[in-house]
Amino acid sequence: MTQRASSPCPGDAPRPEDADVAPSRRTVRQAVAASAIGNGTEWFDYGIFAVSITYITHHFFPGDAATGTLLSLATFAFSFVMRPLGGLFWGPLGDRIGRKRVLAMTILLMAGATFLIGLLPTAGSIGAAAPVALIVLRAVQGFSSGGEYGGAATFMAEYAPDRRRGFYGSFLEFGTLAGYAFGSLIVLTGEIVLGGEAMMEWGWRIPFLVAGPLGVVGLYLRSRLSDSPVFEELEGRQERQGALAGLKVLFRDHWRRMLVMTGLVISVNVVNYTLISYMPTYLEGQVGMANRTALTVMFLAQLMMMLLMPLGGALSDRLGRKPLWYASLVGLIVFSVPMYLLMDQGFWLALLGFAVLGLLFIPQLSTISATFPAMFPAPVRYAGFAITYNVATSVFGGTAPLLNEWLVGETGNALVPAFFMVAASVLGLVATLFMKETAGASLRGTGVPETGVQPILPEGTKTP
Repeated sequence: MTQRASSPCPGDAPRPEDADVAPSRRTVRQAVAASAIGNGTEWFDYGIFAVSITYITHHFFPGDAATGTLLSLATFAFSFVMRPLGGLFWGPLGDRIGRKRVLAMTILLMAGATFLIGLLPTAGSIGAAAPVALIVLRAVQGFSSGGEYGGAATFMAEYAPDRRRGFYGSFLEFGTLAGYAFGSLIVLTGEIVLGGEAMMEWGWRIPFLVAGPLGVVGLYLRSRLSDSPVFEELEGRQERQGALAGLKVLFRDHWRRMLVMTGLVISVNVVNYTLISYMPTYLEGQVGMANRTALTVMFLAQLMMMLLMPLGGALSDRLGRKPLWYASLVGLIVFSVPMYLLMDQGFWLALLGFAVLGLLFIPQLSTISATFPAMFPAPVRYAGFAITYNVATSVFGGTAPLLNEWLVGETGNALVPAFFMVAASVLGLVATLFMKETAGASLRGTGVPETGVQPILPEGTKTP
């Protein structure tokens, strides 16, 4: 069963032959599940590396512990160097051949590279070739993820009903946190069941090997769906852009939107990678927590954030994206330093501090999958999202754990991560001032989505 969708964008008059129809509720849910599970697989891959820094250091960068930790974090950051290249490659390709085809390729590359990390010989077996191989596989992960996140968000946003895009889009970030939390849970379970010695010797490989089956499940779910209705409409009207032509249009006509989105991405990802990826290293190295205790804090806090994610998305459908971003950014500016001071006071206060920062972060994280795709018109949407997101993430997001660790070591100030989050939030606040409100706007057609919050449909109205 289908129904007529929202009106097209301004400047893109509807044609009789278009007769836009929205996908059924069941199809939307399948698209959401396919996007979320695929995205969860990607961030499971990143998450297990982040919580396995101690094992990675021991097996691939033995010697001085501090130097080894920095090299492990640099290897984590190196994959982000490849993300802009992935965005430049996969983004225009996704606008040309479709979101679904590109997402099938990126999830295979991502999961395959992670699986192979679990099979790598260590430096004790093959010497310097071990860290080189690790870096190569991280490069493959970075290149593939350059197309994965932007494509998954675009795919989900173009399937979701206009007035529920925030709610449905929040499940992509639910998948992100689920991937992180699942990675933390597997490593924590290994520490409890196998013991620290066995995990250090061979058990660290298990989480990486789990990525193989997860990738297969994500690929299967995605293969059962048609491409997004928005892309199929462009394809039917023969309005797809060639890769080079699309890039020319993107940089010529939409550079201001790319600049605004860059500020927003810097804000969200500095907080994301500082709060989620770097936190295990911080809690162990600076607070002095045992590995098992730090993993417990991470898992419980991530689980709480997951459960609240759909609430943030639904609230943005009612109030708009911008009010939630303002509240989140101001809250992080005010509370980052006090909460980091609190985390130095023991397990329960560390959990409380992380939980408060996580709650303040949710209004941003839960809405980015609905906000960013709506900043660009459909013919260049995948490319605009993927390129902007990955360039900003490469420079300011993935480097956050490494930069935090280095600055803490150089200054001796354990509050450096909090100051870093405050600075990024100030930049995000400025960018939000220039962000257009797109809650409720249609993503159909070839024009830039119209702005303005549209009211929630009355109770009892049928929607997908």
